[in-house]
Amino acid sequence: QVPLVESGGGLVQPGGSLRLSCAVSGSIYRINSMGWYRQAPGKQRELVAGISSGGSTNYSDSVKGRFTISRDNVMVYLQMNSLKPEDTAVYFCKLVGFRSLFDSRRRYESEFWGQGTQVTVSS
Repeated sequence: QVPLVESGGGLVQPGGSLRLSCAVSGSIYRINSMGWYRQAPGKQRELVAGISSGGSTNYSDSVKGRFTISRDNVMVYLQMNSLKPEDTAVYFCKLVGFRSLFDSRRRYESEFWGQGTQVTVSS
């Protein structure tokens, strides 16, 4: 198990900014990628931003130019600027990696999800 804990969500006005953090508190052999997903009521969970172990990033078209994903040794962040009401959702942190050297040798990836943090953009 790799516990992931999101924080930083809350209520913000349109045009405002918010920074989400995801703490990786468990043990893992190798992190291959991490990402932020979001799910609005009645909608499918979607990828917002991802970052690979090599630092390559990708974003959904809806957030390009406004959101930035970054990471350090223990945390992954999502800086959200120019927030819009349509950004309102529960945001989830995801980790994909190898649990152990054994799994790495077999290229067997595991994925882990945080519990989610609510972001509400409203006047």
